[in-house]
Amino acid sequence: MKLYEFSNGDTIHKYKKSIVILFKGQRNVLSTGPNNGGFTTDLSAVFNNDANPGSGMGIKLRADTYREHMDILAEEDLGLDSSACSGLLTAASMENAAISTLSYEDFSVTAITTAGVRSNGGRIGDPASWHEKSESSFDDTTPTGTINILLYINADLKKEAMASALVSCAEAKAAAMQELLISSRYSCGIATGTGTDGVIIIANAESNTHLTNAGKHSKLGELIGRTVITSIKEALRLQQGITTHSQHDIIRRMERFGVSEDALWDCYKETYRNLIRAEFTEILDHIRTEDRLVTYASLYAHLLDQLSWGLLSFAECRIAAGNLLKLADLHPNPDYGSENIVQNYILAIAERIYHESVRPKQK
Repeated sequence: MKLYEFSNGDTIHKYKKSIVILFKGQRNVLSTGPNNGGFTTDLSAVFNNDANPGSGMGIKLRADTYREHMDILAEEDLGLDSSACSGLLTAASMENAAISTLSYEDFSVTAITTAGVRSNGGRIGDPASWHEKSESSFDDTTPTGTINILLYINADLKKEAMASALVSCAEAKAAAMQELLISSRYSCGIATGTGTDGVIIIANAESNTHLTNAGKHSKLGELIGRTVITSIKEALRLQQGITTHSQHDIIRRMERFGVSEDALWDCYKETYRNLIRAEFTEILDHIRTEDRLVTYASLYAHLLDQLSWGLLSFAECRIAAGNLLKLADLHPNPDYGSENIVQNYILAIAERIYHESVRPKQK
């Protein structure tokens, strides 16, 4: 299926669980893909492939290496010349890909994105578990969470401008994560992406528009930011149902600090014990999106961020956290108070659930 055609004749197609961009002329390409990655000028196509074989099944390579697997995929499945293409792999469905296009005067920018972040979203600088050595390789062929971006710029960019575009693309990805408050799975930080993300940037070397800067002061940088942010948000909505509405939830706001349904239940059953789990969950589901609670949970989380960044002291945060709980109409029993700011929040929500459980029901 042809999804889109650019003014220069290049086309975007979807087939064989892949999105493929075919070139009609010379294109400059900067790719993080394993096959023909880096900066190249002699490619005829790029692609993004959904390698997910099905729910609960691991991705299996068709060769000894990731690079060889991608070459086989290109040749046998996509009908491409493996020496003249570069590709990315993901477990996200191509049916959930999002395309965003913007134009300004004599050039355009198009971002084609697939995205998933729930399983391995991370913040740059988070603790890592793997160190590359000559005899070992990172198993990134099972990317259960991945943001892949094909960024097409219908203008001529030289190598240094392509590198600048890559920086702007990465910043836009981090901004999209911040605007949705996506949690890192490896720290208490807001994610800046996932551990298996990929980007391929394409520029039209035959264009009469020659651009030398893709930073934030340039219109090119602005369009890169806007298309990437928009496409990531839409892809996350399609793939995982992540939206501003779904993130309006006290657990989504506080989960990166260890606030989960299980943590709340463990606290509740140790302190109050008058509900079974199903009854507890019903009340939690009723209050977790309450406007007042979500508003102050958001401020509570940002307070904890500033504590972790060293912008506020523990003493300042503890006092402010107590005031926020009062503003949220949460008043945990002082007998159960803790020096742990997060635990105090959990205690406060547990007590709110208790009061909801004993409140007389209206007739």
